[in-house]
Amino acid sequence: MSMFDYVVVGAGLSGVVMAERIASQLKKRVLIIERREHVGGNTYDYYNEDGILVSRYGPHVFHTKLKEIWGYLSQFTEWHHYQHKVLGHVDGNLVPIPFNLNSIKILFPKPVAEKLSSKLINFFGYGNKVHVLELKETKDEDLKFLADYVYDKVFLNFTHKQWGLRPEELDVSITGRVPIYISYDDRYFKDEFQGVPKFGYARMIKNMLNHNNIKLMLNTDYREVLTVNHLTKQIKLFGQPFEGKLIYTGKIDELFDFCFGELPYRGLELKFETVNREFYQEAGTIHFSNEYEFTRVSEMKRITGQKSNVTTIIREFPKDCNRNDIPYYPIPQQENIEKFNQYKEKAKDYPNIILTGRLADYKYYDMHASILMALDKFKKGL
Repeated sequence: MSMFDYVVVGAGLSGVVMAERIASQLKKRVLIIERREHVGGNTYDYYNEDGILVSRYGPHVFHTKLKEIWGYLSQFTEWHHYQHKVLGHVDGNLVPIPFNLNSIKILFPKPVAEKLSSKLINFFGYGNKVHVLELKETKDEDLKFLADYVYDKVFLNFTHKQWGLRPEELDVSITGRVPIYISYDDRYFKDEFQGVPKFGYARMIKNMLNHNNIKLMLNTDYREVLTVNHLTKQIKLFGQPFEGKLIYTGKIDELFDFCFGELPYRGLELKFETVNREFYQEAGTIHFSNEYEFTRVSEMKRITGQKSNVTTIIREFPKDCNRNDIPYYPIPQQENIEKFNQYKEKAKDYPNIILTGRLADYKYYDMHASILMALDKFKKGL
């Protein structure tokens, strides 16, 4: 008989939430197997040699509309309350991103800006948002002009750098995500609850895993200790039959030995630089749609609220992702979605395997969505 009731593959947010709930609420024993040398997946952060809290895989700002999600995480961390703001370089100006009425005011002569803002408010209502592709379909020539401007100046080249593809080659879930906010609210997220863990995500996640019923194995490929027999659907742990549940948060194609082919991802190369001054830029993140090879620069102190005479910035360079790279973004093309659906259908034949998380669902979830899905699956019964 196994000493564990559940095995969780992956110590990212989804896996950690499941493990914490099982251990604390069901009083069951959980083994977490993590390939990397740390917990937290791509949220992992640490203090660099200059004492600046930095995110190894790029900054993560937590945001949610749901008090339940915020309250759940608040058991394990204090918060630095932070409203994320993003600026973008457009025609030599820094303007709020997503595009809003302030962006229009900065970029266009006053009479033009007033006309465009008035029409947006009259057509769609103040406080609402309209997607650029929807705006392109309006009959009003001024609004079509605005849609083309935002598409060309903000979206087109950024998308090509980010995905290595033109917008028309991507699923509408990406091309439809370019809103114009009809307000003067410059916040990147509009959710009620926003911030970052006061002492970092890694500390928060270690607090979540601080339970006697949880055993953690780092630096371990799950295939070293766990096997799935795809003929009998049986699972073995440390060479012995495992009758419990396997909660799998890794790449779904890897679990099934890439039998339908490999699912592609987009990766990132991150370049860190510590600058000998208090602040480097005007906002937490600045987008570069049409300049340079990198897509954005983030300044960690702007996000974490740390006090220091130096500051650390992160430049993001999107790249192709091979099997051994860290996967960041599933590539939303129809052929990839169809391939994923084959894996998803195959998974239904494995009653002891529960799939959850970005990689297992081949979908780019925001953090709050990953946590919500894990909590919902736990509530429905494991």
